[in-house]
Amino acid sequence: MSGFCVSASHLALPDVGLISYAEMQDVGGRICDAVSPNFPIIGDADDGYGNAMSAKRTVEGYIKAGFAGILIEDQMAPKRCGHTGPRPVCDRETSVARVRAACDARDESLEDIVVFARSDARSSMGLDEALERVKAYVDAGADAVFIDALQSKEEMQRFCDACPDTPKMANMLEGGGMTPICQPRELHAMGFKIVAYPLSMLAVSVKAMETALQGIMFEGYPDEELLPTFEELKDAVGMNEYLEESRRYKLGSSSRTPA
Repeated sequence: MSGFCVSASHLALPDVGLISYAEMQDVGGRICDAVSPNFPIIGDADDGYGNAMSAKRTVEGYIKAGFAGILIEDQMAPKRCGHTGPRPVCDRETSVARVRAACDARDESLEDIVVFARSDARSSMGLDEALERVKAYVDAGADAVFIDALQSKEEMQRFCDACPDTPKMANMLEGGGMTPICQPRELHAMGFKIVAYPLSMLAVSVKAMETALQGIMFEGYPDEELLPTFEELKDAVGMNEYLEESRRYKLGSSSRTPA
């Protein structure tokens, strides 16, 4: 669950720190309810929404929402999308304390949630500082690590080499981010275990809606080749399944044998 996407779809606002913890937890709870238990969901928790104690509360809240993983970063408030130029990060001691608090919340809960620790230091302080930070996050208990906005395959390989025994996430930001786009097989060879395609669903939705609206504006009706049929749409949202199940509860439809 991307903070960029929640901010865009829920508030119609950019990812610049305007979305709150409560809004992210609320949206996340509904997402987890919709897909659980079939799909584990990782929730973007931005900077933990405050200090170390706030980060601890955020993990506790995300556990209640049903998340299988939580991603906390080291940006200073107000945070923003990692591929929009240099972003100030908090000092290393503060960022490590956030991760340690998040891991304490994980351990104290006895729940199976994975803590992803992210550094945005590459853009503002350089790769060496980002590497030192993620190694410190591993020492603080992080289950997986992530450096956002790496700028070459060589940097991606250095990241993997720096934390060989810890799962690492790659971010394939679609449409022109700072990180080179690589195929999953290539990422695996480097040493990555997880890959995010954070904007694909939002981006194709925006493009499709713009195209449909242009069709209505200029043609009086959207291009039907771009639309599912009504039956297909009902299937997608569960309408047909609902109607089938509801027939069980109509008067005279009971299949139970009277005593």
